[in-house]
Amino acid sequence: MNIKGKIKGINYKVVLSDDLKEVDIKKININFTPSACLLKDNKHTLAISKWVSPKRTRSYPFERVYNTLHFSKKITIIPIVKDEGEKGDRDFIQWDTVSLMSLLDVFVIFAYYEKADKADQKITNQQFDNKYILSKIKEIEQYHSSALHWNLNELNTNLHSIIDKVKTAYSKIEKLTGVKLHNSNGLDNFKEKIGKDVSLFMAFSRGKAEKAQSREFVTQQPKESLSTLTKAKITITNYLGGQYFLTVDEVLITKDKVRLIEGKHSKNAILPSKGDIKDGLLKMILYCNLIDVTANGKNLKSEAVLCLTSTKLKGGITSSSTKKEILTFFEVNKFTTTLITLVETIIVEAKQNKFVIKIQFSK
Repeated sequence: MNIKGKIKGINYKVVLSDDLKEVDIKKININFTPSACLLKDNKHTLAISKWVSPKRTRSYPFERVYNTLHFSKKITIIPIVKDEGEKGDRDFIQWDTVSLMSLLDVFVIFAYYEKADKADQKITNQQFDNKYILSKIKEIEQYHSSALHWNLNELNTNLHSIIDKVKTAYSKIEKLTGVKLHNSNGLDNFKEKIGKDVSLFMAFSRGKAEKAQSREFVTQQPKESLSTLTKAKITITNYLGGQYFLTVDEVLITKDKVRLIEGKHSKNAILPSKGDIKDGLLKMILYCNLIDVTANGKNLKSEAVLCLTSTKLKGGITSSSTKKEILTFFEVNKFTTTLITLVETIIVEAKQNKFVIKIQFSK
C-alpha cells in the first residue's frame, strides 16, 4: 500500500521533553557537552542537539532534537559524513534529514570530524572541529531569517567546502591512526552528485531513501511488535518540495479513515525506553500535521497512533480510557510512580496534539 500526504506547517505542543543543562557559550567544547543542552550568554539562549552520525537510524538523534523543540531558537549539529574505517560503515547526510529539520524550524550546522582514536581496524571517539562549530553558532545567534533559509543557504554556499574539509581531516586521521579509511573517491562522487544546486542533492538523496524505504518495507524491526504485520510506504511532501520516504509500522483502514501507527516494543521492560518513546513522538509530529492524505489514490482522513507494547504488560489502555481504567491498569501492572508520571505525560501530549496512545501487551 502506498500512502501520500502533505505538510504545510507544524502545529504541535511538546510535553515530554527533558530539562536541559545550561552551558556557558564562552567555555564550551561541543565534543564534551550533553547530547542536548542550552547555550547561554548575556543576550541569547540557544537549544543545541548533536548527532553522532548523519544516519538517522543510529543512536536516536530524533530524541535529542525532540528535547529542544519547545525553544524558540534551536540548532542541531550533524556530521555530513562519518567514516568508521574501511572495515566499518561510512554514512552520508541525506536531504530528507535536512528537510525535516527545516520543517521543524531547526538550524543545521553541517559539521565534520577532525580527530579520532584507533580501535582495532576502525576509528572511534571522533571529535568535531570545535572552533568551526562555535563560529557557526555565533553566526546563527545573529541570524534573523528562518532555519529553512539558513539550511538552504548553507547547502548552496558551504557544503562543497565542508566536503573538502572532510577529505583533509580524514586524510590526517588516517595517517595519525594508521587505520585504512574508505576511498576518497566516494567523497568526490558525493560532492559531484549534489552539485551546487540543492535540487540535485534532493534527487541524489531521494534515490537512496527510496531504496532504503523498499528494504525497510519488507523488514520488521526487533523493537516493533504489532497486531498485524501490515507495513505501508508513506511519502510526505512538504512546502519545500522535499519528500520523506518513510514506512509506517502498521496501517488500519476503515471506510473513510487511515490510522498511521508507529510501534515501539520492549521484551525486557514494562514499557519501551523513554528514548524509544520520543523517537515515536517525533513521527507523531509529522503524522498529526498531514493533510490531503491518500491511500492507493483514495482520499482519506488520517489519524496518528503511537502504540507502546511490552511482553511484561497485562491488558491495555488508550489515551481515551477513563481515569478508573487507567488507575486499574497501573495497579495490575504495579507501575512505579516514575512510570505513572511518564504515561500520564504521554497521554497529555497525545490529547493536546490529537493523536492516540495505545499501551498494551504484545509478544
